[in-house]
Amino acid sequence: MKKWLHTLHRIEDGVLVLLLLVMIVLAGFDILARTLFGGGVVWVQPLLRVMVLWLGLLGALLATRSREHIAIDLINRLAGPQTKRWLAVLTSAFAAFICLVIAWHAQAFVRFAFEFGDVAFGRVPAWPLQLVIPLSFALMGLRFALQGISELLGKPQEASA
Repeated sequence: MKKWLHTLHRIEDGVLVLLLLVMIVLAGFDILARTLFGGGVVWVQPLLRVMVLWLGLLGALLATRSREHIAIDLINRLAGPQTKRWLAVLTSAFAAFICLVIAWHAQAFVRFAFEFGDVAFGRVPAWPLQLVIPLSFALMGLRFALQGISELLGKPQEASA
């Protein structure tokens, strides 16, 4: 199981690196095209905006995996070990709930974009580009839930890079 998770984590990391690399190349190409030819490629700017969304949400998913997400830690620093454990369970459960609620509403948003035929740019439909929203929040919710269960069982998962 650990080998499978390690492989999955490497794939996630690779997708993020590839996405960032493609964004840098596209932005550089667009800058050069605007400078040298007086105008860029029409679809590059909207695609870069979509890629920023993907990069941000996939980065949040990675931060959730390695427990490097934003957290308010004051009470946790002052509490004893048993209280810390229950706070970890509670906060993980709350974060999982919120992520899953967002995922539920995001899937409705994507479904409506599909039904109404929303277009992102050119003739590219918006819904496939928006799928990252419900998927990433659902996976973050799952990760938070698993982390909470692990804490509840007294086996905290270690942050993996």
